[in-house]
Amino acid sequence: MLISQTYYQRTVFTSSTNQFTGSIFSTVNSISDYFNLRKINDKLARENAMLRAHVSSSFLTADTNMFFIDDTLYKQQYRYISAKVIANTTSKRNNYLMLNKGRKDGIKKDMAVIAADGVVGIVNEVSANFCSVMSLLHGKSHISAKIKKNNQLGTLAWENNSPVFAYLKEVPTHVILKKGDTIVTSGFSNLFPEGIMIGTISGHYVNPGDNFYTIKIRLSTDFNAIGYVMVVKSLLKKEQTQLEELSKDKDE
Repeated sequence: MLISQTYYQRTVFTSSTNQFTGSIFSTVNSISDYFNLRKINDKLARENAMLRAHVSSSFLTADTNMFFIDDTLYKQQYRYISAKVIANTTSKRNNYLMLNKGRKDGIKKDMAVIAADGVVGIVNEVSANFCSVMSLLHGKSHISAKIKKNNQLGTLAWENNSPVFAYLKEVPTHVILKKGDTIVTSGFSNLFPEGIMIGTISGHYVNPGDNFYTIKIRLSTDFNAIGYVMVVKSLLKKEQTQLEELSKDKDE
């Protein structure tokens, strides 16, 4: 009765109620935004996969002096499937990740896995809804790589000592190296597209009697902080593998 009859009390009460209600709505909105972050991240991951599928490294350039039935200049070679990392190890002798995508999502064994910062690993096992990934931080991980500035090829391997470094081998000693040189995937395998970031040269040495460098690489991927990745589907892998097998048979 006092509030309804007195203008001053009514004004104070209304102001206090609005402030209280606004505070509640603000808190609820903040909580809602927090729980929506996962949906937003999922959406961004899907969008990144779609965008990467349209970059030039995902396509083969066709020879314009030849005729094609579909009359296209570029043929898509890779597609990307976004996934979330739900388990990950970095301190073991052989490390693995687990993703929340599996056979139902088009994931198959031996597909490459990359993140925003670079190479992650290769799909090892697949179930209906999940897959395990052999991390680059694995004793059996070997990836064809090259020095970006001069295209010199080498093989990248991890030597069980740090989640930050790996080693590039089989690069001849006549090649001029510089600290900070960029190392990327060569594209010579049927797994990884060409030019995916691996890391930068941290240092190098030559073992006695050896004609090749051992090059220490600081990895671009932070394996302790991987949240979302993209699984790479090579659309021409089957054809390439079949041709490689035919070549091997002829050599034998």
